[in-house]
Amino acid sequence: MPTNGINRALKLQFGLINYENRYLTAEAFGFKVNASGVSMKKKQIWTLEQDEQDGQVVFLRSHLGRYLASDKDGKITCGAEKPDPDCRFLIVPQSDGRWALQSELYLRYFGGSADYLSCFAQAIGEQELWAVHLALHPQASLLSVARKRYAHLSSSDGEISVDSNIPWGVDSLVTLVYLDGKYSLKTCDSRFLSNDGKLVKENANTTSFTLELKSGKLAFKDCDGKYLTPVGPTGTLRSGRCSKPGKDELFDLEESHPQVVFQAANKRFVSVKQGVSISANQDVETDMETFQMEIDKESKKSMFRTNGGSYWTLVTHGEIQSTATEVEVNTMFDIEWRGHRVALKASNGKYVCTKKNGQLSAVSDTVGDDELFLMKLINRPMLILRGENGFVCHHKNSNTLNANRSVYDIFSLIFNDGAYNVKSVNGKFWYVSSSGLVCTDGEKPEDFFLEFLEHGRVAIKGSDGKYLRGDQGGTLMGHGTTVDVSSLWEY
Repeated sequence: MPTNGINRALKLQFGLINYENRYLTAEAFGFKVNASGVSMKKKQIWTLEQDEQDGQVVFLRSHLGRYLASDKDGKITCGAEKPDPDCRFLIVPQSDGRWALQSELYLRYFGGSADYLSCFAQAIGEQELWAVHLALHPQASLLSVARKRYAHLSSSDGEISVDSNIPWGVDSLVTLVYLDGKYSLKTCDSRFLSNDGKLVKENANTTSFTLELKSGKLAFKDCDGKYLTPVGPTGTLRSGRCSKPGKDELFDLEESHPQVVFQAANKRFVSVKQGVSISANQDVETDMETFQMEIDKESKKSMFRTNGGSYWTLVTHGEIQSTATEVEVNTMFDIEWRGHRVALKASNGKYVCTKKNGQLSAVSDTVGDDELFLMKLINRPMLILRGENGFVCHHKNSNTLNANRSVYDIFSLIFNDGAYNVKSVNGKFWYVSSSGLVCTDGEKPEDFFLEFLEHGRVAIKGSDGKYLRGDQGGTLMGHGTTVDVSSLWEY
């Protein structure tokens, strides 16, 4: 999905829930489809793709990369490797936020229960209605399609304003909270957006919105049937007068990259305040000292973007400047994770060091104090982790954590000198028990280390050097010795 924003728009992935509260499921065997799933795991996740010529037509792709299709007799299959005419569906949104799916070719509606699914109904009944449960990571940046501006918390005005050119800092983080088929928008200070534009502490009817899709963009409909829209000069986010979504009511969700602050051995913050030179010479953290870390999918190297949109780059004599406007080899850095500190290696194979005047230069062959930096993640005060099998969530009856749930708990992430403490909903801390279980009822904080190893994925290391991973039974354990798919988390 193309976007006017600076980051990639998130691909819309979701679960579809039928009238019996069961998820549409694509079985691995025989490309069969049923509505028997009790929760949203891998088999229950569908990706929405749009027809490039006709934005109203959608294709539903299963986790196996095959497309849902209906023939003229209403028989449902999901084996097509490429979308053919039988795979073309239209979304017919209902007033309660549910969808009906209509075959574009045969004009019949898709529905049913368990193994008895068909696309033969001539009218929409209860069996043909599907609730939409977004499967993407719920923390993102929200871009107004019409204004081409980002939403951010404006604490002074007590509102969400849609007037930011770039999604910078913790205030630009929006968390989507899913409850009973509706969504709420939560700000970084844990308040909910009400339809009158006010921010409130508790989730209520006025903070619950149904999600609608129009040409691949999202619209949020409130309890009175009106849509969220930016209003006035600052773009105050609130419900407008429209009961049909036009361009002003449409939004993109974009991935929210990690944003970090670096402190050098001289105890000062790395900054671009003084011009193009990257230098550790500031005593306070502002947008000038905040850098967006973008990880290259192929090489896994990191780029650091400034709030002006340029990148750190290696120039002659090893100096680091913020003069690059495009990503290229000299803008890529390797991060070495050294416990409470990190070291950065530039494309010339040398380590970045802090000179006496604070200037950063890649001139060192080895790592000493001057080559170590304290790196602090600033835009995830609320931590939501999603692994290969689902979200991390409190176990119902014990002090452990599940790593395979379709619902998530929101944890607090507290920075502690290069490490992080994780606080549970109950105010107690995470720790790793002697048997390797991650427990959530610690009286005192225990240090964990975040290693940003891949695009959109973090590895979490305990103080004993072992990685957190989901085991076969879905329990979160702290005994991983290497990093693999089971120990990488969307965050």
